Amino acid sequence: MDDLLADLTALETELHHPGATCTRARLEHLLHPDFHEIGRSGTRYTRQTVIDFLTDRSSLPHVAAYDHRLERLADDVALLHFASHGIEGDGARIHAALRMSVWRRTALGWQLHYHQGTPTAG
Repeated sequence: MDDLLADLTALETELHHPGATCTRARLEHLLHPDFHEIGRSGTRYTRQTVIDFLTDRSSLPHVAAYDHRLERLADDVALLHFASHGIEGDGARIHAALRMSVWRRTALGWQLHYHQGTPTAG
């Protein structure tokens, strides 16, 4: 299970734009066709909305994600838990959240099926 935790953490990290924006093609590969999200704001987002938002960003966010842990829900379904916060230019932490992502193994590999962020004090 340690290998799967490392693999899904790496895939999740791609969505945080560490150093480079994900391409539309990569996002379409990473996000399951039925993907949907509830952001830390409580807003619901569709797959297309998330793809459009992530590919249209003019600047890359600085995100720290940590405390990843994995629950295997079925052979082809895993729940990734982690915490995150944004980092301002001066190093200040912003937008702290507890996060959960449901990943499904498909013919294309592991794809993100659902994501939710819940605000936290940090």
